[in-house]
Amino acid sequence: MKRDNKLVGADERNFRSSYYEKVGFRSVEEKRSLEIILKEKPLDRLRLRHFALRFSVPASLKNLVWKLLFGVVPVHLDSYDFVMQQRKQQYEDLKHGLGILGITFDESTKPNFFVVLWLLDSGKLKLDWRCQMEEERYKSLTHISNSVMNMFESDVDIYWLSRGIFQYVDKFRGDISKLVQFTKSILEKEDNELYSFLLHIDAFTVLPINNWMQSCFANVITESSVGKIWDKLAAGSCKILVFVAVVLLMTLRRRILKCNTVAEVLECVNRISDEVADVIVSKAIEMWQQNGSSLASTNGLEFTKSPASTVWL
Repeated sequence: MKRDNKLVGADERNFRSSYYEKVGFRSVEEKRSLEIILKEKPLDRLRLRHFALRFSVPASLKNLVWKLLFGVVPVHLDSYDFVMQQRKQQYEDLKHGLGILGITFDESTKPNFFVVLWLLDSGKLKLDWRCQMEEERYKSLTHISNSVMNMFESDVDIYWLSRGIFQYVDKFRGDISKLVQFTKSILEKEDNELYSFLLHIDAFTVLPINNWMQSCFANVITESSVGKIWDKLAAGSCKILVFVAVVLLMTLRRRILKCNTVAEVLECVNRISDEVADVIVSKAIEMWQQNGSSLASTNGLEFTKSPASTVWL
């Protein structure tokens, strides 16, 4: 019996997808789908956002995709080179401005440089900028720029991508206390024993959950893993951070439950290997998807617009 060609084609695609997933090459077809989106003229930023919410952006395309989602470059990619020339000039002007102010950095303090550059650009730089950089919020941003530095090579790209994340963190900073409370609520639901233990020893008063949110887990989880979380941030979801925090604690539960003091708990959560970080991120994304990772607002914590929604429309 002759089979419908369309059905045969669908079967072949399903078989191919299943095969890729079993042998660890699921990303092959995902990358092809992303490349198709990136060829559209003009590019559909909403489709790109949906892709980043559903899948991890391949490392080779992360630079471009983040630039598009954070509004660094426009959806008309024919203008990419021209816009990046302008971005480079803006970067050089800001750098020159810091020089005029007598503010200099060496290689060891370069992560601070990108934060101070953003503060100058946004009109938030104080006269006593050294004291300003000691504030917890700016220490967190320094961790972010340090992670971005480890992902990309160009200082211009590092600045503009760091800037995109900085500005997005600023958008949900006022909701961080809600994100922390949301973290506790989900942990109580998912692992009541662990939650009760942490509550009993008063660990929630010292666990750095607030800092995890402000730094988006930079300096907590390695760049190879945290980049997958930042794909979701670039697409407009800050709620993903809640599930990373919950899964981080649940993944370390055996070690945590053996702790006798809060200090031991802190030491436990501050020692996360690359292998454990990868497990945490994978499980966190899975839990986030199961709990509703749609673009709609959830408890007022999920932004309905992407970070780039007001730039280069």
